[in-house]
Amino acid sequence: MYEACVSRLLRTLTCVVVAALPLMPALAAASSPVQGLWLTAAKDAVIAFAPCTEAASAMCGKVVWDKDAGTPKDTCGVQIARLERDDNGTWRDGWAFDPRSGKRYKATLRGKGDSLTLRAFIGAEVLGENMLFTRVQALPSAPVCASH
Repeated sequence: MYEACVSRLLRTLTCVVVAALPLMPALAAASSPVQGLWLTAAKDAVIAFAPCTEAASAMCGKVVWDKDAGTPKDTCGVQIARLERDDNGTWRDGWAFDPRSGKRYKATLRGKGDSLTLRAFIGAEVLGENMLFTRVQALPSAPVCASH
């Protein structure tokens, strides 16, 4: 009887583990230190990084506050980054988009505590440029993005 219970328990645990495997990338994205609201170094925009809606294992960044909201320079709602894989805390295999210049770059993303570094580059990562962000808990009160 004891052996039958152990066998049944092992089968149940195996089923649970196998069923959870497809969720692992999404869980990794959901607990990533880069997730949250990030203020640019120039303090002119806030980017929300979260798992992408169409691929939860990827990380996407979208402008959710812009000092130019409601003007012709408004970038509210623009997706500025998509990174496909978490490599031990560094998101890789993706791109960053500069909405002011209209240029798209390869990118990596690293977060630690209240600091975030987006490295944009063409060709080799070593030749890239860092953009620094600071974590914020809430969006500035004005101006308000219509799309947020």
